[in-house]
Amino acid sequence: ITLFWLYRILPSVRHKPFTPMSCGDLTENWNDVEPDPNQLRWKPFNIPKSSEIKVDFISGLHTVCGAGDSKSRNGITIHMYTCNTSMTDKCFQNADGDFLIVPQQGEILITTEFGKMMVEPNEICVIQQGMRFSVDVFGETRGYILEVFGAHFELPDLGPIGANGLANPRDFQTPVAWYEDRTVATGYTVVNKYQGKLFSCQQDFSPFNVVAWHGNYTPYKYNLENFMVINCVAFDHADPSIFTVLTAKSTRPGVAIADFVIFPPRWGVADHTFRPPYYHRNCMSEFMGLIKGHYEAKEEGFQPGGASLHSIMTPHGPDVDCFEKNSTAILKPERVAEGTMAFMFESSFSMAVTKWGLDTCHHLDKSYYECWEALQNHFNPNWKPSSK
Repeated sequence: ITLFWLYRILPSVRHKPFTPMSCGDLTENWNDVEPDPNQLRWKPFNIPKSSEIKVDFISGLHTVCGAGDSKSRNGITIHMYTCNTSMTDKCFQNADGDFLIVPQQGEILITTEFGKMMVEPNEICVIQQGMRFSVDVFGETRGYILEVFGAHFELPDLGPIGANGLANPRDFQTPVAWYEDRTVATGYTVVNKYQGKLFSCQQDFSPFNVVAWHGNYTPYKYNLENFMVINCVAFDHADPSIFTVLTAKSTRPGVAIADFVIFPPRWGVADHTFRPPYYHRNCMSEFMGLIKGHYEAKEEGFQPGGASLHSIMTPHGPDVDCFEKNSTAILKPERVAEGTMAFMFESSFSMAVTKWGLDTCHHLDKSYYECWEALQNHFNPNWKPSSK
């Protein structure tokens, strides 16, 4: 059972009526442009300069892709946030779903009705449906957001792994209660995301007036360094699901609306194996981002603050350099992804890319396909393994 109680100085019902406001690049319109089944990659998304324009977390939201519908409570949306200014006398509430926030550049201080959370790059946080929050930034700031409708994030079932492994419950942190009893004579703005649109209302007091709370429906954060990595120690590959941090389950057993998967530093020891990710097509959509470092399958071109999308049944895999290097490498124990943290939002939905993602952002790497163009045919029907 999910529940929580908030003990407020004034109830949140005391506000003026909500009125529509500009949504900017935030959208749920999946039919604005034609579908694109190609492999897509974006260069690092621009962060506006504070000397040129002030952009806070809300006005810095840009929808890249998604599918489904918040009205029917079934779907997923992926956003970028790029901002340079803190939210002042303003908070945000998502009535549609949960936000999983992945900071990439710049720490963010999130004030919620439950308390405050400082979230740094290499950490994540989840703000669940309906929770009001405000974001303070300390310079040019960028990150990724996975939004799900109709389900909440939870730990994956561990199956034969047993009691310990992957993201352990003890490492998730929730805020300590904090409140302010503050009147705002000039007006406090509450921004509400409802059915994919933005609305705002005014009230004359801070919404962060919760003196105490209890329950199990809370915002929380997690440090990705605490992930207990499991990997193959003999030969071949385990399924990437062994890197799942959180999942939002669908109504179909074994099928997720979305998984949050990471590729952290780890040991590679598999024998008789091409160790990087193999070439494949997938029944899932794979949106990847890079927090820091160099992703082992594509060390050039895929940069921190950028992204890629490999849609359902679109082939993808290591670039030419990675293939050639690892096809002839001496297989010995080695550290993989040292100083790197790549992640994936994986979904069973066939996601559409927005007009902003394909055009307006001007960061789509149209030469991405070229990273596979030089792959050669190495097949030799006469080859035989050497005798020992």
